[in-house]
Amino acid sequence: MARIAAVVTAYHPDERLAAVVESALSSCASVVIADNTPGDAESLAGKIDDPRVTVLRSGANRGLAGALNLGLAEVPADADAVLFLDQDSVLPAELVAGLLAHLDDETIAVVGPTPVDAATGGRYERGADRHTAVDDRPSIITSGMLVRRSVFADVPGFREDFFVDCVDSDFCLRVRRSGRRVVRDAGLVLPHSIGSGRDHRIGRLNVRVLHYPAWRHYWIARNGIVLSREFLGAERGFVLTNALFTARWLLVTALFDEHRGASVPAVLRGLLHGMTGRVDRRYLPSGAEYDAVRSANLPG
Repeated sequence: MARIAAVVTAYHPDERLAAVVESALSSCASVVIADNTPGDAESLAGKIDDPRVTVLRSGANRGLAGALNLGLAEVPADADAVLFLDQDSVLPAELVAGLLAHLDDETIAVVGPTPVDAATGGRYERGADRHTAVDDRPSIITSGMLVRRSVFADVPGFREDFFVDCVDSDFCLRVRRSGRRVVRDAGLVLPHSIGSGRDHRIGRLNVRVLHYPAWRHYWIARNGIVLSREFLGAERGFVLTNALFTARWLLVTALFDEHRGASVPAVLRGLLHGMTGRVDRRYLPSGAEYDAVRSANLPG
């Protein structure tokens, strides 16, 4: 039977973290918690007491990618697959078994469920409720992603210079570039909180908008453009989808964001820096640490 290790990322986690870990231990042999909570702040991760759980404190906010790599480095050597989870993603009982069954197909390297809004149960992707098939995807989100362990021998870990946004897309695109498949099972769902969403009306049209601070707008725009440049020839579907997403993102931000005076310039600056490969560290969240040198070789 395959042995699965779970890596759970955390940042100032609330009481849901214990439920996430408990749900993971029901189907995983071990859990590694990679905690980005700053070293001088108390974290609930330290209160989880189970011999199967390893808690790693980086002492600083290294971003999602940094936490994922921290946890990945501590995965036991005998693990056959790695399950990645956010601190708010409590696993439904049969989810891991459903994901693991797909790894019987040797061509599949990464498999994930369909994320649903933890509050409403609605699916994030428009029209996703009409699909029950397993389909190849250019990208799936990190939380709920099950990865065959052998993949990491050829596809290094997660891209730390992206900090948070598009970390999942970059990893999946590199897996596909290695000749392996990334699939999503639309029949399996995982509750997940993707951001602060609100509905806005334009006439009879309802528009769902995620409201983020300016620094997130910057990284979403920048990293998406970086990936579009890097995978322009190989992943034209992804590039087109990202272009449409970015255009919509800029439009709804300009129309509905109450902090548009800061958010719109952040998007525009992110687009510019995505095209030039630059980074503006002023758009890191307060207290974050960033060292792109650590991941200089990851995109290969």
